[in-house]
Amino acid sequence: MARFAVNRNGELFLFRGTPGSRARLETDSSMKNLFLLFILAAGFCTASVRAQTAGGPDITVAVGPGDALSVRIRGDAALVALAQKAFSVHGRYVVYAPSAQGANFDLAFTAVSGTQVRVDVGRGAASAGSWTLDGANQANALYRAADAAVRATSGLNGFFASRLAFVSNRTGSDEIYAGDLFLQNVEQITSQRARVLTPRWSPDGTRLLYTSYKNKAPDIFQIDLAQRRWQPFASFNGTNMGARFSPDGSRVVMVLSAGDRDGPHAEIFMGAAPGRQPVRLTRTPLDAAKSSPCFSPDGSRIVFAMSPGPQLYVMPASGGAPSRLTNGSFSGYCAEPDWSRATPDKIALTVRDGRNFQIGVWDLAAGQGRIVSKVSGDAIEPCWLADGRHVVFTFRTAGSRRLGILDTETGRHSIISSIYSEKGSVWGP
Repeated sequence: MARFAVNRNGELFLFRGTPGSRARLETDSSMKNLFLLFILAAGFCTASVRAQTAGGPDITVAVGPGDALSVRIRGDAALVALAQKAFSVHGRYVVYAPSAQGANFDLAFTAVSGTQVRVDVGRGAASAGSWTLDGANQANALYRAADAAVRATSGLNGFFASRLAFVSNRTGSDEIYAGDLFLQNVEQITSQRARVLTPRWSPDGTRLLYTSYKNKAPDIFQIDLAQRRWQPFASFNGTNMGARFSPDGSRVVMVLSAGDRDGPHAEIFMGAAPGRQPVRLTRTPLDAAKSSPCFSPDGSRIVFAMSPGPQLYVMPASGGAPSRLTNGSFSGYCAEPDWSRATPDKIALTVRDGRNFQIGVWDLAAGQGRIVSKVSGDAIEPCWLADGRHVVFTFRTAGSRRLGILDTETGRHSIISSIYSEKGSVWGP
């Protein structure tokens, strides 16, 4: 078997036999090109997979951290293709070709019906379990079956069956779209032909809150996804932005303009129903602009960004004085927080790192943060997936916005959209 790896300089190396016998791949251009095509087709940036070349040897790409688990995926061809794509974006897994040997786990996916898929998980000669999952369609059933395999093999919550809402200008104007995590089945949700921002799911996945400039000023709207019916949620004078549901769906936190003696300025408010007068939670100096409020997983606290800086602050959901969370020694710019439901001690955020923006994770228990992405551009707008390890984020370069998945443990990321897309929000079953 021939094995390949990429060094820090981007050079491709060929290993024959043992890793000790390596030679830079300079003459075998056909194999090198085949390898590069495989990487592009897989749609990820820092690879950790094994595939088989047509009529040739297996190719292995840099295995990654010590907790990696290898899986061999077999079964119905259409299901195998979907499962391989899903597991290839997961930072815990190395995907082996169906003909390869030595994988930690064998995963076999079988279509039971048009909306049911069975997964059989094996470890060596022993069975580790079998599950049959229902879905809205066969692809959704496959993703749910793959999530069951993730739980069985790693103990982590699966996230492949998540729903993704995001903003795209594919029709020429910004609109909100929703689809599966891998954007195979995407539908347009809004048709307002106006700038839209930050779609956010209700806990039961039936509604979205978002900001729209439909009426020239930023207002908050709510849309019922089943009925495709939208209505204003907050349309007060000035700013109406950044709305998010509480974990139980009974409350909404948002940023509104507060009219004080010194003039209007952005403050954090809490609302319960569309059109009702919300309750003001913060009272801070005029120059302390606030943004991106987010509930803690138990709904008892709210984290938000506030200038100068900005930096992150946390306060009781019932109101009260906010306390500073992040500090300038971590980053002078800390914004767009998202509190993990799976790991309540973690808050993902956008930080400035040199001339670029990257994704950071603030550890509440340790009282410190770390930068977890290193993209060649900007990584912004993180949103946790169900396992508390991966986030969806916006990969921003000059003139481009695309959604990606980032493993916060390894820093490995995968781009999941080929179209202009940003501001992703995740809902998981």
